[in-house]
Order: sequence, then C-alpha cells, then structure tokens
Amino acid sequence: MAVPKRKTTPSKRGMRRSADALKQPAYVENPDSGELHRPHHVDLKSGMYRGKQILKPKGE
Repeated sequence: MAVPKRKTTPSKRGMRRSADALKQPAYVENPDSGELHRPHHVDLKSGMYRGKQILKPKGE
C-alpha cells in the first residue's frame, strides 16, 4: 500500500484544493443575434467578433 513519506503541508494542501473553487465559464449575450457565447471569443454561429465578420457563418 502506498504511504506518503512526508506530511502534506497546509500550503500544498491548499494549492491542491484551489481548483475546487473554480467557476464555470461565463456567457454573454450577443446584442445582434441574441446568441450566448463566451466573452472574448468569436460567436461561432454568426462568425462575428467585436462587431467584425471574422469567420463565415455556420449556415452558409
């Protein structure tokens, strides 16, 4: 059976547990289409980013 050689310090324990407090990514509503997308990401449905056409829309 595996047994730790040294006691885990409170600092290391806290660093390991810090990932438990991570939140789910937030979503914002696109003012033009009303679709939800992640902030600072291209809206894949419309292909728009910050008011500019970056990608071809998915429907085409």
